[in-house]
Amino acid sequence: MIERLTSSDDRVLAFKLSGKLHDEDYKTFVPLIDESIAAHGKTRVLAVFHDFSGWDAAALWDDIKFSTTHCTKIERLALVGESTWEKYMASVCKPFTMATIKYFDVSELDAAWAWVTSDA
Repeated sequence: MIERLTSSDDRVLAFKLSGKLHDEDYKTFVPLIDESIAAHGKTRVLAVFHDFSGWDAAALWDDIKFSTTHCTKIERLALVGESTWEKYMASVCKPFTMATIKYFDVSELDAAWAWVTSDA
């Protein structure tokens, strides 16, 4: 499931990802990203993983398509996670995007927000 979180910066879209992701999740997530890109040229994303268990086959394909079509349109990507494999996922994502990616432990959520909204 992908749940949109409130962001005080209109350049930043924030989401909580939990459980297993499905095709329907991408049908709501991708249009929000596209709207932000249309408004700002590029967007920033903060993704908080909570009890995340991956993707079903359709959602994995959606994720691959999303990565290839949006690789130059996301400026910063803050990944906030609870486990070692989520930290590893930040490294795996880097070759598939032009975004600056940074991983934060769940205890560093405030730092993730500060980084993704920063102009520095």
